[in-house]
Amino acid sequence: MNRFMIAGTRSGSGKTMITCALLQAFVNRNLETASFKCGPDYIDPMFHSRIIGADSHNLDSFFCSSETVCFLLDKYSKELNIIEGVMGFYDGVNGYASSCRLAVETNTPVVIVIDCKGMSDSIGALMYGFLNYTKPNNIIGFIFNRLPERLEELAMSLCKKMNVIYFGRFPYEPECALESRHLGLVTAGEIKDLKEKTNRLAALAEQNILIDRLLESTMREDIVFSETSLSEKNPDENVRIAVAQDEAFCFYYKENLDILRELGCETVAFSPMNDKKFPDNISGLIIGGGYPELYARRLSENKELMAEIKSCIIDGMPTIAECGGFMYLHDELQDNEGKFFKTVGVINGRAFKTKKLRRFGYINMTANCDSLLFADGEQIPAHEFHYWDSTNTGSDLTARKVSSGVEYLCGHTSPTLYAGFPHLYFYSDINIAKRFAEKCSEYKDRKSYGIN
Repeated sequence: MNRFMIAGTRSGSGKTMITCALLQAFVNRNLETASFKCGPDYIDPMFHSRIIGADSHNLDSFFCSSETVCFLLDKYSKELNIIEGVMGFYDGVNGYASSCRLAVETNTPVVIVIDCKGMSDSIGALMYGFLNYTKPNNIIGFIFNRLPERLEELAMSLCKKMNVIYFGRFPYEPECALESRHLGLVTAGEIKDLKEKTNRLAALAEQNILIDRLLESTMREDIVFSETSLSEKNPDENVRIAVAQDEAFCFYYKENLDILRELGCETVAFSPMNDKKFPDNISGLIIGGGYPELYARRLSENKELMAEIKSCIIDGMPTIAECGGFMYLHDELQDNEGKFFKTVGVINGRAFKTKKLRRFGYINMTANCDSLLFADGEQIPAHEFHYWDSTNTGSDLTARKVSSGVEYLCGHTSPTLYAGFPHLYFYSDINIAKRFAEKCSEYKDRKSYGIN
């Protein structure tokens, strides 16, 4: 399996830009390409998907065992596979979730991107540090971002001296920059000229990166793993689950939706902003994260659909609402300018803007009661990343930050509901997906027989 990781020395080193440049270059060469993102990021995979025309997937060594990570890489692999790293190459939490750990677990060769702006000989010190900080690390070479042409010979000589591969440099191209906002980059769907930008990046990659050398150097043997089994499918294959998908709600792990489909469910996309009616014959609801705060006015104006969603949830339709979806279920949601708008009204309270990142990072949650997805006392890994907060965050789960050990209450749960800021990853515990699918099937049967 031909695979490699593009990692960086830090966040903002240019790894997403260079990953997108290479993906577009491979697509232009008609190579069957799959892409992956290390860690819990939602936005970078959107860019990958738009370029390759297929879903990009997350690989996360905090959520998953080494066996499961290898299983997922193999499951979604193609002729050529690129993994984009997260933060700096060695950055993780308590030994988990780093790009380095993922590379070693999957036996994936690594190319490190160095942002060379403002440096010359210090580039060598950075290279030496990353090559020797810890081993094994699977680093085979470097790409030098924003390296002036006059320093190219220096970079090549440093690679030769340290016995690694010089894979090229990438010039500064401001018109190809990808815009950012409070949760990171803007989403791929918001950039109207994205294809023009990625084709320009691909042209720069063809001119300045040794792509053929990269392809020759990254062939590896297939990985060995034990397959993760979902066992039997749900016997009722007519369970339809509505999934909110539009500009406001677009943060989803594709693997979560795939598991539900593999369990026999059908996922039905709908738009809380644009659809006037809830989809027909629905037995479950998922409202993921995103940027509802940017579209609060439009969401609040769609009163018919909000009323229908509220009615379905109160009626007992199994529902998962994460982060942005959780905010949408509140009585009111504050937009980015500070104005409050009426929203669904299942959660009694207000979702409001804060001045800084409210919660960020991996947590372990303990269920304080039996509910839709969890058994009392069960521990569940999750991830949070949000600037908005709530006057009613919930108390049905006890969260403990992995990095600091700080504990706090969160989440609203019931036999038919999970609503809270933490994001869940179903491959961390397949039973979460199974319980949801089973509850959706029970709801369908109840409605079919007219039981209230």
